[in-house]
Parts: sequence; C-alpha cells; structure tokens
Amino acid sequence: MTMYAALLRGINVSGHKRVPMAELRSLLTELGHGDVRTHLQSGNAVFSSTCDDENALAAELEQAIEKRFGFPVPCLVRDGAYLAAVAAACPFPAAELEGRQLHITYYDRPVDADRFARIDPAAFRPEAFGLGDRALYLYAPEGLGRSKLAEALSRTSVTKGLVATSRNWNTVEKLVQMTAPPGAAQDGPAHGRPARDGAPA
Repeated sequence: MTMYAALLRGINVSGHKRVPMAELRSLLTELGHGDVRTHLQSGNAVFSSTCDDENALAAELEQAIEKRFGFPVPCLVRDGAYLAAVAAACPFPAAELEGRQLHITYYDRPVDADRFARIDPAAFRPEAFGLGDRALYLYAPEGLGRSKLAEALSRTSVTKGLVATSRNWNTVEKLVQMTAPPGAAQDGPAHGRPARDGAPA
C-alpha cells in the first residue's frame, strides 16, 4: 500500500465549489481507498492505495467529484515520497520563516525555466521563486495575498496548459507527515537549503 495526498484545486473559496470534507472522505472510501483523512477545508486529503498510477487515481477522483457534486474540480495526486522529496529540496530557509511566507505550487507536469523567462526576479525582490520537480517554490515575506510575484506567476501566459495548486508551508509539512510511512519520523521534512539574499538557489 502506498500513501497518497490528493490536492484539490479551487474548492470552498467564497462559497463556490463547496466540497465538505466529510463527503470527500466518504467519496474516497467508496472508491476503495484506505486510511482516508483530510486536512483543513481547502482540499487536502490523504489515503492509501495499491494503485501505483497517480494520474489514474487523480482522474478517477475528478470523475467521482463531478458526478457527486455536479462541477469539475482539478485534482493532483502525489505519493508521500514525492511530497517529502520536494519539501526537502526547498531552496529557501523554511525553518527560519513563517508558514505564510513560503509556498509550494504543485504542477501536473514538469515545468522548465523558459516558461518564466519574461519574469524579472529583480523587479520583485525581496520576493523570489525557484523551480523543483513539478513544483515551484515561492518566498513571499508579506504573505500570498500581498504578493506581486504570485500574481505574475499565475498569469495565463505562464500557467497555460498546466494544472496547478498551491499550499503554504504549514500545509506542506502536514501533508508530508500524514503520508509518511508507518514509524517514520514525524518532525516534518527537512527545512531546505539556505537561500542567499532571498534569491532562488
């Protein structure tokens, strides 16, 4: 059995696309998954499965959600090993930051630097970003709501063709802990390599 996290995009925001977590847990259980739990109300669920195809799991969940609730919800499914590795590779000093200052955007496919070529990092300092394995790390010292860099990174010209969903560092750590193998350390992921002057590594 493998532990997975399902990351739902854009639910329970300002009353739109309401997906109660109790119903999401019930739905995942009906799909045959075990060890089902949810975290917060923003679309984070963990479960165990014998299936080793993340894309198939995500597609199955998307279909079930649309059938149950009547609207589409993009979903990413990632296993615990991936979540831990991405957190450990963070180029910013997470241990020195508040959870609201650091975010990871997870993508449905690899992204390369060319997609972000029109974004001038110097124009947004001290904010900064770095790329990882199907992921983007964002350092936003004033939080996501005030981040001009977050706005630039979410433009259609940048995200075209991608499914993307973001989580702050507190949630990143929690999902790593919830999907860790039994008996694994529960102290959270490694806190990243120190970034120089707030710039991406």
